Amino acid sequence: MSALRHGDRNLAVKQLQHRLNQAGGNLSVDGQYGDVTEAAVRVFQAQVGLVADGIAGTKTQAALVGDSCSSLLRNATLVAAAARLGVDLATVLAVNEVESQGSGFLDNGKPKILYERHIMYRRLAEPRHPGDDVATLQQRAAALAIAQPSLVNPKPGGYVGGTAEHQRLANARLIDDTCALESASWGAFQIMGYHAMRLGYASVQDFTQRMAQCENEQFEAFVRFIEADPVLHKALKARKWPVFAKGYNGPDYLRNLYDTKLERAYDRHAAAGATLEAA
Repeated sequence: MSALRHGDRNLAVKQLQHRLNQAGGNLSVDGQYGDVTEAAVRVFQAQVGLVADGIAGTKTQAALVGDSCSSLLRNATLVAAAARLGVDLATVLAVNEVESQGSGFLDNGKPKILYERHIMYRRLAEPRHPGDDVATLQQRAAALAIAQPSLVNPKPGGYVGGTAEHQRLANARLIDDTCALESASWGAFQIMGYHAMRLGYASVQDFTQRMAQCENEQFEAFVRFIEADPVLHKALKARKWPVFAKGYNGPDYLRNLYDTKLERAYDRHAAAGATLEAA
């Protein structure tokens, strides 16, 4: 199911308009995703509590046919985050649109993850307790890299994607539960587990349990990540998109045009009159 957005013209838009009319809209079913259709999508999203971004993605289209929205990211969550971060709602809508992976969960209900074997190698070699011998830890990590290179490796790679990443993680947890959980990125915003304590979670186990609950918990982790980085937070408040994009995505932000995408998304949401009113 492809996302539909402003500027699209096709039969899928006609079907969308028809379903919006069934939900109380008053659209001309012409197959053109213009300003009026975008506004109608925002109204429907607000009515059911979804993020009111005007994009008819998989969540909005599923809600239009009666699917539950209970575990999905709520518009009220973004409203609260905007107030907490000291920015307007259009800014939060733009960041959510560009930086999230759309859905934070797989079709089987498990949170999206990506297991990083090179991070596992580093975490295993890191002393955690008084008396830990660094050389011994490093020797163990090196031995595991030889014995199980798909799970422990000084080099990144070995990705299999989707639900299979959970099997990789499960196998890594048999080696060391904490290090394994720290070595995966979690949810719609792919926050690494090793950030858990820095972001105020009681443990990485607490963090990952919350990431498995709902997208609102995943967005909470994203907000905490911004709050914990003064440079990132300041850039967001000033809408310095290149600085924010580089801080969150690293130097590859230029190749992927994250700053340009953020600016364009912000302009669209601001023009649509996004406000701090909760739906």
